[in-house]
Amino acid sequence: MLPAIGVGAVVPAAVLGAAVMHATWNALAHGMKDKLVGFTLMNIAYTACSAVLVCLVPLPHAAAWPYIAASAVLHVAYQALLLRAYELGDFGQMYPIARGTAPLLVAVVSATVLAEPLSPGTAAGVLVVSCGLVGLAFEDGLPRRAQLPALGAAAGTGVVIAAYTVVDGTGGRESGTVVGYLAWMFLCHAPLLILSARARRGRALAGQLRPALVPGLVGGVLSLIAYGVVIWAQTHGNLATVAALRETSILFAAVIGTVVFRERLGYLRLTAGAAVLTGVAVLAVAHA
Repeated sequence: MLPAIGVGAVVPAAVLGAAVMHATWNALAHGMKDKLVGFTLMNIAYTACSAVLVCLVPLPHAAAWPYIAASAVLHVAYQALLLRAYELGDFGQMYPIARGTAPLLVAVVSATVLAEPLSPGTAAGVLVVSCGLVGLAFEDGLPRRAQLPALGAAAGTGVVIAAYTVVDGTGGRESGTVVGYLAWMFLCHAPLLILSARARRGRALAGQLRPALVPGLVGGVLSLIAYGVVIWAQTHGNLATVAALRETSILFAAVIGTVVFRERLGYLRLTAGAAVLTGVAVLAVAHA
């Protein structure tokens, strides 16, 4: 049981912690030259961890299984689109576009379809966070024609993120066991992506995995933990608020990019970052 301070006070901190882990695994993936190898190793970690978890936790309730199936399909699409975006475009632009479009879409769906009305403060916070994140994406100006395929993949990733956020937020509530829901969802889709990579690379894949073994597997474990925290938060908080707070991972990614990858941190990026932090503060107050 959580202490008397209440779950509402824990949710924002938990989601921000998940955002740090999310930025870290994306940085690990970005640091690997062969993106398909990185994603394959992450899915190996997903498969191994979820196979252990399903033996230790209760089965989700029957009402959750349609959501598990839908989420598994969406996560396959998510990884395929994100991999494509990273292959075609710059990490510093693709990541914020993919993450920045989701909060607004989740807010609209949760308010119109799931009947989770947004308070004025929550709506303002979601809007400010989203605008700040999109501002980070376009700090170098409007995209050129050659960038459109990459941007399309990144925007498509954002749509899928919004979709699985709503699906998992609802499914997690129906499951009766957040860990069980997470484990079965990952176990349903991760092996498919490993088989897809094997089909693309053939026998050579095993040798290609070895040089990136540690960062790839660590990234997968971090990703699994981070998303487990997010699903837990979605079962205890407003979906739109959790989605917006989660996307602050782009701020942590920007810091990692500047410190580790020596990427430029200009005035526009700083301004957009300040907007995101302002939105987070608004959301924290509205959520309290």
